[in-house]
Amino acid sequence: MRSLIVLFFAVFLFTSCQKTEDVKVVQDLNKAFIDAWNDKDENKLEEMLAEDVDFVQGEIHYSGKSEVAKKWVEETIETIDDLRLDVVSSGIDNKMAYEAGTFTVDVLPDAPGQPGGEGEGNFMLLWKKGEDGTWKLSYAQLEDLPVQVKM
Repeated sequence: MRSLIVLFFAVFLFTSCQKTEDVKVVQDLNKAFIDAWNDKDENKLEEMLAEDVDFVQGEIHYSGKSEVAKKWVEETIETIDDLRLDVVSSGIDNKMAYEAGTFTVDVLPDAPGQPGGEGEGNFMLLWKKGEDGTWKLSYAQLEDLPVQVKM
């Protein structure tokens, strides 16, 4: 009986450590993405996109690395600042990883002297592991609320 308890404890400890390591992988992927976004590093962001990436925001849907890089990353990156995530759910297996939750971002003014704003909404980022072992962003979905003007 005692050996059964020890075995159960060892299995529990191993799976707990594995889940902690798995969560760290997802957190590191999203942190690298957010850091690149906040640093306005378009090249780094494009490197992180899978060739068959999809981006969905409301009625908008972009497919493929070149379209997503051009229409989402390049056209949006200079209009926002300080992207922040609050993760509600995450998961990983040997080929896919995701995080989902809410985001907040500062929306920059359209012109000098105009007020900026704050945007918020829900997000989901899905990563897939390539044959070479690197993780690439495969799917990004944003559902945002109307921007609130900052006074």
